[in-house]
Amino acid sequence: MLDHATLSEDVHADVCVIGGGFTGLSAALNLAEQGIDVVLLEAERIGFGASGRNGGLVGSGQCKDVLECEEAYGYERSRQLWDFAEQAKDEIRHRVSKHAIPCDLQQGQLVGVHKKSYRGWPRELSDVLAERYDYPFCQSLNAEETRARVATDGFLESLYDSHALTLHPLNYTLGLARAATEAGVRIFEHSRVRRYSRTEPAIVKTEEGSVTANFVVLACNGYLDRLDRRVARKIMPINNFMIATEPLGEQRARELIDGRFGVHDTRFVVDYFRLSEDHRLLFGGGENYRREFPPDITRFVRPYMLKLFPQLKDVVIDYAWGGTLSVTVNRMPYIGRQKPNVFFGCGYSGHGVSTANFAGKIIAEAIAGNTERFDVFSSLPTHMFPGGTLLRYPGMILGMTYYSLKDRF
Repeated sequence: MLDHATLSEDVHADVCVIGGGFTGLSAALNLAEQGIDVVLLEAERIGFGASGRNGGLVGSGQCKDVLECEEAYGYERSRQLWDFAEQAKDEIRHRVSKHAIPCDLQQGQLVGVHKKSYRGWPRELSDVLAERYDYPFCQSLNAEETRARVATDGFLESLYDSHALTLHPLNYTLGLARAATEAGVRIFEHSRVRRYSRTEPAIVKTEEGSVTANFVVLACNGYLDRLDRRVARKIMPINNFMIATEPLGEQRARELIDGRFGVHDTRFVVDYFRLSEDHRLLFGGGENYRREFPPDITRFVRPYMLKLFPQLKDVVIDYAWGGTLSVTVNRMPYIGRQKPNVFFGCGYSGHGVSTANFAGKIIAEAIAGNTERFDVFSSLPTHMFPGGTLLRYPGMILGMTYYSLKDRF
């Protein structure tokens, strides 16, 4: 892991990127490759946020599936968003290959159906993807076929996508940072931004220095907080948590999941998991809607794991952690521009590995003068949370209580 200095002077750049996760690093790297001078400021360490702490599942499509997108936006826009999501996966493959990033890139994802009313969805979606989206890589699995791949009785059937991906998220993030540095990006860690001016050029202030830049990229996602309330009022920060078991050994691991593919279910608050290279189960489950993490994350997440895998009751949990992401009301990314010169990407709603990387790329395109793909995302409607930044948490808790009841019945 490279160490980067803290900003302690006044510097100039073409673009100042705020945030050292997927969005910020992708934007910075793509800009630098076009000869644009970039300074990136990270409040903690590179990959400190959700980019370095997530489950590493890279799904196909958007957070909403194409059936939902067609209903919301019509077929043409839905197809456009699907194609962008495929380009997002290609961007990850390209970066891993070009920069030799050791992030354990694997293929495949299984989505397990958890309740009876969702039966038939895998078949419907796989048929639509093959017929209307030129994507023949999904197959519907019945209960027996699903059980043969994932040793749980919690799935009634499933959808298997052979062209989805998984990766080690922190290693991928660090690989992007290394590539960005080699491309000329000046990265500063432990350089929290306190404020920036709405002027041309903008002046971005930290505790010990400043950046004067023609453009600013807000790439803070769930950590945006009060830095820009215009953007923050349309996203909700939430905390999600993961555990890693002790090594299970190759045989027991393969008996649990028959492959290195990622898995998640159809709950609104999803359970998600995969096997690591050293045969651990990496399991994510549960979230909260306050600033603090639970005092004992292992105790918080373990019941979710045992509900799906009671056969792991004897297994030791070696590691537990959490991260903060953000969601939007409609569960689609919030990507746009604030006058006069601020670009932003956030609200990836749990679909951020591919979408956040792609957001950084299209923000870089827009700053360089090509807004075609950026304009598609910026035109998607994004609603303000009721109560804005002050009352969104009580509303979110009520809403999530409603959806958790729907998950059960």
